[in-house]
Amino acid sequence: MINSDEKYMELALELAALGEGNVNPNPMVGAVVVKDGKIIGRGYHKKYGGPHAEVFALEDSGAEAVGATIYVTLEPCSHYGQTPPCAEKIIKMGIKRCVIATLDPNPLVAGKGVKLLKKAGIDVKINILKEKALKQNVVFFKYIERKIPYLFLKCAITLDGKIATESGNSKWISNEISRGRVQELRHKYMGIMVGIKTLLGDNPRLNARIEGGNNPYRIVVDPSLKTPENYNFIQNNKDNKSIIITSKRNIDSEKHLKFENNYNVKFVFLEGDRFTMREIIKEIGELGIDSILLEGGNSMISMAFKENILDGGQIFIAPKITGDNNAIPFISGFKIGTMKESIELKDVKFKVYGDNIAIEFSL
Repeated sequence: MINSDEKYMELALELAALGEGNVNPNPMVGAVVVKDGKIIGRGYHKKYGGPHAEVFALEDSGAEAVGATIYVTLEPCSHYGQTPPCAEKIIKMGIKRCVIATLDPNPLVAGKGVKLLKKAGIDVKINILKEKALKQNVVFFKYIERKIPYLFLKCAITLDGKIATESGNSKWISNEISRGRVQELRHKYMGIMVGIKTLLGDNPRLNARIEGGNNPYRIVVDPSLKTPENYNFIQNNKDNKSIIITSKRNIDSEKHLKFENNYNVKFVFLEGDRFTMREIIKEIGELGIDSILLEGGNSMISMAFKENILDGGQIFIAPKITGDNNAIPFISGFKIGTMKESIELKDVKFKVYGDNIAIEFSL
């Protein structure tokens, strides 16, 4: 039987989820204020740089907050950042008890918020629905601890494992419902990344086409700087979110200077002409991007699996068969002798989108 602390924390977690895609690289946080068995305040972190969940919940409860309990999905902050410390707000509002799902690994907080609350005489309870809270903010926890973005694969394949015909045509493998889910993923993750072959073949917009969606940073891995000037990636960079990862030998080239000066395209320069996925995502992390949706193509996906660097993914399978050995597989380049050597996906979940099936997994 669920106890009252878990009941109210479940609600706080539901509220936290409403901030998905809008708060990166901050965590999603929800808060609920309860007094005498009645909810008197609710709040969640709505957007990066804006007030935190506790502020909204406490302001919602007003003077009734005195002597109440506040449920928060992440340890209240104790430092001045873009907003004042939430721990101080909790103390000032006269809260008697604070229930927290999990501590904040951010070195600026990391137990200091709890210490401040306890010092003020507030009864603090920690680790209520901790595992759910950790899972909800898996992107934040990885990035704050390692400064490496969370890497999530998305691809659509035919029943025989192809992502495009031999000529590169891939529109459309998945159905409209699946493509709608992809737009949600583009809103959820802070960056979206493709290789130059995918960019040249599809001329994608790489935006989030949902109501109220946030467009991700658009990242193309283009060692030889083949990106055409007239493509959407360059022409639609009104938000200054297009990033090209290319070889250092392209520094100060005519195309580099033109894209940078005329279109505000950002550049990341790496040694050589063949990059590892590890060095790519490390550089992206240093730009403050906490998560990447990897959308292909074959070489990028294969590299991610080979380096065992994926955190998870969603593969959409359509009831279509190419029957063509020359069609492009979604992954290749491996050589194994037995099935024991194959890559095994973990935490697998199956979801149905019309006549498409999606396999969601972690690694």
